[in-house]
Amino acid sequence: MMLVQALRLHLREGTPTRVGWLAALANGQMSRALAAIHADPARRWALQDLAATAGMSRSTFALRFRETVGETPMDYIARWRMLLAADRLSNTDEPLTAIALSLGYESESAFSTAFKRVIGCSPREHCRRMGTAASDARSVRAAVRADPRG
Repeated sequence: MMLVQALRLHLREGTPTRVGWLAALANGQMSRALAAIHADPARRWALQDLAATAGMSRSTFALRFRETVGETPMDYIARWRMLLAADRLSNTDEPLTAIALSLGYESESAFSTAFKRVIGCSPREHCRRMGTAASDARSVRAAVRADPRG
């Protein structure tokens, strides 16, 4: 909580035209909307729900969110869900269907389509890539342990 307050203070003192997630944290209305999204990413969010959370009209909220965050609320939600999914695909053994359902997708197919649109590859391809990267990182760590001089 203190970190969020410190970031808000820092952003208030900076240039007011900043765009992005940190700029949104400095704005009380946008911050409330982001907190709601992050607290319940699986919820079937509607623009009206987010606007009400921020205490704004739908049209004003949509415009201000895009100006502040740099993307539409629905694009932000999709990206956030896929970042969560990518993390879980890389760091857990959860089945794809369970991840999809937990993030608000009704089918693995709908989830996979959204994942490919946002991340740029299928969930299975992401797992293969991350599996290779994790294997490479383990090899490097093992080599360093075996010969700490590098």
